[in-house]
Amino acid sequence: MLIYGHRGARGEAPENTLAGFGRALQAGVDRVELDLHLAKDGVLVVIHDETLERTTNGRGKVARHESRALAALDARRGGPGWPQPQGVPTLEDVLDAFPAMRHYQLECKPAGTAERRKVAACMAELFARRSLHERATVTSFDALLLAEVARIARDIPLGFIADRVRPDPVKTALELGAWMVALDARLCTVKRIDAAHAAGLHVSAWTVNKVETAVTLRDRGLDSLITDLPTTMVAALRG
Repeated sequence: MLIYGHRGARGEAPENTLAGFGRALQAGVDRVELDLHLAKDGVLVVIHDETLERTTNGRGKVARHESRALAALDARRGGPGWPQPQGVPTLEDVLDAFPAMRHYQLECKPAGTAERRKVAACMAELFARRSLHERATVTSFDALLLAEVARIARDIPLGFIADRVRPDPVKTALELGAWMVALDARLCTVKRIDAAHAAGLHVSAWTVNKVETAVTLRDRGLDSLITDLPTTMVAALRG
């Protein structure tokens, strides 16, 4: 079973920061999940919320700030203590900083029609220019966003994220042409994992921070888990 660091290593370092992704690698985890929004200048930046207050010393919506200004913020708020300030990185900052990272789940947040088109265009350009097809999967709860990505760049790997049983997440993933379904761990029953595997889907579970849960899901045949605590999971599952 593969291990992905959630927002880098959310329980061990500031989430969605270069420090967090570096921490995951330090723990022996070379696969991470991260969150993306568009900044005012059309650049994809790595932050979970559409607003800045929870994780940074900034204020207002991410979309109203240019990526350079976001990089100058301190994104250590609300997480584990960390000695050095951490800005909001761009996606390209992360890709440049961690060539050893084997795979990314790039979660694009739900968006309106115009923003979906912009995100999809950014992804198409980025995947083509950087040849990310073996290293990254575009994921989202927003099926319409994933469909827009598929419309303009059918070769980009997709993953559908779900936290409820209706509409059926396995069926939706297949309709989108996704190769992965990322499920809330509570949805990862034996029956649902088996159904996904029968359809040829990789099943990832989030957010798994208890070792007992990880072991149970591994025994059910889960393909990968996403955790805030990569150090703990590596010690428990690989030790």
